[in-house]
Amino acid sequence: MFRTSSAVLFTTALAAIPLSANADTEISFYGGYQTAPHTVITGDDPEATWTDTFTAGWDGKSFEAPPYYGVRATLWRPNNWGWGTEVTHDKVYADDETLTTNGYDRFELTDGLNIITVNVMRRWPAQWGEKLTPYVGGGVGFAMPHVDIEATGGSHTYGYQVTGPAVRATAGVSYAINDHWGAFAEYQGTFSMNNIELDNGGSLEANIITNALNIGVGYSF
Repeated sequence: MFRTSSAVLFTTALAAIPLSANADTEISFYGGYQTAPHTVITGDDPEATWTDTFTAGWDGKSFEAPPYYGVRATLWRPNNWGWGTEVTHDKVYADDETLTTNGYDRFELTDGLNIITVNVMRRWPAQWGEKLTPYVGGGVGFAMPHVDIEATGGSHTYGYQVTGPAVRATAGVSYAINDHWGAFAEYQGTFSMNNIELDNGGSLEANIITNALNIGVGYSF
């Protein structure tokens, strides 16, 4: 389930979306398979064994608790442009080689590398038998990961931090089940700049990319 800060932000943004007879609001929920390419980490951790920089290999573990998921609210205008807000619970775990080589027992952002954005969307409805609707979108916002980093024999940094700006890009297609419900499949990528403060006085910088294939359902009203 959503942590408090993410849920409050999403609910506030959703409440701010005006309803009218000439627009429809769509709430979308999804899960899927999320990965992340290697990331160069810079900074200073006085309790670890690396100096200045190292490269982290990531595991996504999309289906392990807490799972990867997301929720999106979009106000669609009559011209098929839309805007809204989105929260994605991405995850990255440092792989075993990264942990061993750099002196960590834990190095992960796994109760969310939470990406929170305001989006602009574009759709092309009623394609291919009036059931399929391709769409694309992009958003800007910020990252709020749950930091879980522990050097071997050292201190444990554990908790939520707002770490920097983030962007997302989405492209997919939805299938109309009826007038209110639809199913969709999409690709989504995110990029976030994360400046992480450690409890031992050190700090880390990591620009993290995620890639995901999502399957979900949407409800329009």
